[in-house]
Amino acid sequence: MTDADESATLTDEGDLNEFNRSLIAEFRANGGKVGGMFAGVPLLLLNHKGARSGVVRTAPLAYTRDGDRLVIIASKGGAPTNPDWYHNLVANPETTVELPQETFRARASVAEGAERDRLYDAMAAQMPNFAEYQRNTTRRIPVVVLERAEGQVS
Repeated sequence: MTDADESATLTDEGDLNEFNRSLIAEFRANGGKVGGMFAGVPLLLLNHKGARSGVVRTAPLAYTRDGDRLVIIASKGGAPTNPDWYHNLVANPETTVELPQETFRARASVAEGAERDRLYDAMAAQMPNFAEYQRNTTRRIPVVVLERAEGQVS
């Protein structure tokens, strides 16, 4: 959620970055389990390469599954713009995903049309905040599908 959800209680980018750093550390230290407002929410860590900088950054995100694929939503809490991680994945779709018990390479693609709607609706059914985020913005919030690539990282 976090990067994709940017809670209204986080007032500026510095607060969000510190919140994400703490959440990432908690995720890694506790085998993917976190407390607070994200307790019980399925989270992954998305390691994405900057579109311009080439710097690898990590975003903690809520996800759902669609068969063997992982689904993430570029909601940014219903903000008028897409999150940076989304732009980075469009430019560099090869990525690394951390789940509680494994890290693996993945390829990102943006879902379109009926598939996008089906995946968005499925996630919003499990996590109703995502339905609210779409209502809060005029942009069509992108849905990204992560498919496992050859070669497990760990």
